[in-house]
Amino acid sequence: MDYIFIQILNGVQLGLLMFLLAAGLTLTFGIMDLVNLAHGSLYMMGAYLAWTFIGWTDSFVLGALLSLPATFLLGVAVEAVVMRRLYARDHLDQVLATFGLILFFNELVRAVWGPAGKSIAVPAFLGQTVEILPGIPYPAYRFAIIVAGGVVALLLAWLVARTRMGMVIRAGASNRRMIGALGVDIELLFSLVFGLGAVFAGLAGVMAAPIASVKIGMGDDILILAFVIIVIGGIGSIKGAFVAAMMVGQIDIFGRTFLPDLLKTFLSPAAASGAAPALSQMLIYIVMAGVLVWRPTGLFGQRQ
Repeated sequence: MDYIFIQILNGVQLGLLMFLLAAGLTLTFGIMDLVNLAHGSLYMMGAYLAWTFIGWTDSFVLGALLSLPATFLLGVAVEAVVMRRLYARDHLDQVLATFGLILFFNELVRAVWGPAGKSIAVPAFLGQTVEILPGIPYPAYRFAIIVAGGVVALLLAWLVARTRMGMVIRAGASNRRMIGALGVDIELLFSLVFGLGAVFAGLAGVMAAPIASVKIGMGDDILILAFVIIVIGGIGSIKGAFVAAMMVGQIDIFGRTFLPDLLKTFLSPAAASGAAPALSQMLIYIVMAGVLVWRPTGLFGQRQ
């Protein structure tokens, strides 16, 4: 039971990281109707900017905090230079243009930081373990990710549901032409939403960096899971993104943890170890397919 509890925490930690990435994506997709394949590149840029600022300041906390406004400014610049020209285009043009941005950011990182991966050390004060329950130690840094991710999720829920800016964001998701007619600056709203999404992606990259390598293209694979999450939860729904991220996190962790032992009952150990990760990924897409059959707009998407 202690082992299962630890795996549940690992699933929560992974789910919260995925939620931060998916939250920005669902805001962008739900409000701006923009398919942004370069969202994973902002995740990567957040990690690289954090690595740079940590080197300059010799402080993980200060470097991580400095990387967030830098990622926001980068997101606003990308929205102003590239994305504004895509709003009136169809989704195919958006996919092609943002795929070009992926290539651009990958080459930018190669030119500025070099082709070799970078590593960010876990800060010393989080390098220990904490006792979650009596006799159940858990890495302090992973627990800090859970706490930070939970706080950000609550702040985002409060922002969207309880503030005037959140009201405008929700109105923009429902009918952006109407709020434009009511005097809301659509360009400013889109810049803020895109910058906010960039901050969430960058924060996810910063938190994931000490437990994963900082490398070129690190956001490409995780972007696919982020799209799966917003499809399951419902495009434009923050609540749906959170619930779906928790589901995907638990499915992924439990699949990778327990499937190998299950498969070893009728496969060789080598075959079981190789098949388990693939089956774990398949389970996520099977869940997505089931949700789409049952509710095509997602768990919390608005029925059309």
